[in-house]
Parts: sequence; C-alpha cells; structure tokens
Amino acid sequence: MYPSQLENLIFALQRLPGVGAKTAERYAFTIMDWAPEKRKELIDALKGIEKVRYCEVCGNLSEGAVCSICENQNRNHNMICVVSYPKDIAAIENMQSYDGVYHVLNGLINTSKGILPEMLNIDSLFKRISEDTQEVILALDPTVEGETTSLYLEKLLEKHVKVTKLAHGIPVGGHLDYADSRTLAKAFEGRSGKQ
Repeated sequence: MYPSQLENLIFALQRLPGVGAKTAERYAFTIMDWAPEKRKELIDALKGIEKVRYCEVCGNLSEGAVCSICENQNRNHNMICVVSYPKDIAAIENMQSYDGVYHVLNGLINTSKGILPEMLNIDSLFKRISEDTQEVILALDPTVEGETTSLYLEKLLEKHVKVTKLAHGIPVGGHLDYADSRTLAKAFEGRSGKQ
C-alpha cells in the first residue's frame, strides 16, 4: 500500500510499547512531514543510542565502561540504593537529596514469567558490599514482584549489612518513575529496615 521504506518505518514503530498499527502509521506520517533537519536529529539520536551500555559497576546506563555516578568521588560509595531499572535512578536523582550510589537489578523476581534471582544483576551487588558499606536501600516498586525481590535480597544481605526499604509515600502497585520527587523524598526519609 505504501512505499516499502515507509512500511518499514511503520512496522518498526509498532514495536514500541502501546503503539498499534494506526498510531505507528500516524507517527510515520508525522515524521515524513518534518523538515529534513528534524528527521536527521531523530536518525542521529537513534544511531547514537548504540553507544549506550551498562555500567560495569552498578548496571546503570552509561556511554563509557563506568557511569558518571560511580565515577563521582563526591558521592557516598558506602551507601547503595538498589533499583529495578535505570529509569528508577532518574526518579531518585530528581529529588536531589540522595548522595549515595546505585545498583540496578535489571528486573524483578517473577516466577510466573520465569524470572529467577540468578537472572538478575544480584551477584555483582554482593561483590560491592564490604565492611565499609553502611547501608543498602531497597528502592523497589511496591508490587508483588518488587516485594518478593526485596524479601529475597533482605534475607541474603541482613547478616552482612544494614538493609532498609522505602517507607510510606509510594502506593502499593505503584512505580518509582511515576512518583513525584517530594513523595519519593518522604519515602527515603521514612525508610525502615534491619541491622
């Protein structure tokens, strides 16, 4: 129906979450209507994403081997905040009150989907914990999967380091990246845990 290159674009856009055939078609025609310079910006951005990789230390997104947070010596490297995905780091950073470092699991335990602990970035978390580590904050979504993962990590870590979890403020079933920075700050302030 359309030229093959436009069909390819529509098909590629349908791979985005929540984008069906009609929405992809609308996006493709919108892009076609852009000025060549604007289309080039999008093309360059898509090509540039190939340079992004996972930090060798924490699992965050980075353009180098180590992310800017892990490289920053002004941060408290003895406080580790464990999150599910790199986008959760952005949510916490927006509150501008946490100065520790992070550890990204890249998922949550979900046995119904076959996601087991050994499939997550957990082993490298244990390698980061030393006698200098003051606290591990479990900042996982308050969902069934998040709670399951938190309990699993808490049991493994509690004999080695102080483990805390975010407190009130984040609704059960909510997601960190949707929480406003004030709510997230309150949850950090009220975190609880075992020593």
